Amino acid sequence: MNFNDEYRERTKKFALRTIKLYQCLPHSEEARILGKQLLRSGTSVGANFRSACRARSKAEYISKLGIVLEEADESSYWMELLIEAGIFPEDRLKSLYNESVELTKVFAVTKKTSNIKKNKNKRKDDI
Repeated sequence: MNFNDEYRERTKKFALRTIKLYQCLPHSEEARILGKQLLRSGTSVGANFRSACRARSKAEYISKLGIVLEEADESSYWMELLIEAGIFPEDRLKSLYNESVELTKVFAVTKKTSNIKKNKNKRKDDI
């Protein structure tokens, strides 16, 4: 399985887990507001990664990876707020939170590596 296939599947599982978390949140106004933000960003990770995989150029791929990276990091933020505000127990959120942090790291490295490769190729073309 190549990187794109693996992360298409992994980000889809992340989205499904985010949906399940949202369904388990308490019915308070704070939980609803933070939960909807998390639901948007958590499901957006996979949708934007799929879009990146269909990019027409290296530049478009890198740009879309930037969105994926932002959404993964934003998901971590909303989970941190859910925990720190005492809305959802940390022990029940730890695994999903760790996955969001790991996805953020993977996509940050992937974007950086893709940028380096793109710039190397650009310099070769200039010669």
